[in-house]
Amino acid sequence: MVSKLRIGVITSTHGLKGEVKVYPTTDDAARYKKLKEVILEAKRETRELTVERVSFFKQLVIVKFKGLDRIEDVERYKGAELWVTRENAVPLEENEYYIADLIGLPVISDTGERLGVIRDVLQTGANDVYEVEREGKKPLLLPVTRECVLDVDLLKGQVLVHVLDGLLDL
Repeated sequence: MVSKLRIGVITSTHGLKGEVKVYPTTDDAARYKKLKEVILEAKRETRELTVERVSFFKQLVIVKFKGLDRIEDVERYKGAELWVTRENAVPLEENEYYIADLIGLPVISDTGERLGVIRDVLQTGANDVYEVEREGKKPLLLPVTRECVLDVDLLKGQVLVHVLDGLLDL
């Protein structure tokens, strides 16, 4: 399991008082309201920052960090990533998983066949879709539904699935 989770990328500055625009890489941008600390990873710098204020503009989050009070203080952070430690991440509900924990997990069918590994999780709105990388074949797209995904076992490090009729033909 990963020890920290990426929650956003700074896209640009906002105003003159040290605020930045952040593209959230979490499924619920409202989680930023409860955020107290982040780890900023820039090209040549990694540092912990305290969140002073959060607001929202369209699909972006506007963040003000304590001690960074001028545009000159934050300009160099364009493109920097924001991370939280697992301990500071929003708790998950039952049957929810961090995408970072799923990437790379082997996918096994209920017939015992190793189908491949999860390469990505596509968030479609209705339900997520696991993109399974298969050796020498097109990726397999598996809808994350009760009928298809039978078990996610992070301790065993695998995902057990039932391949619905026709999915292997796509």
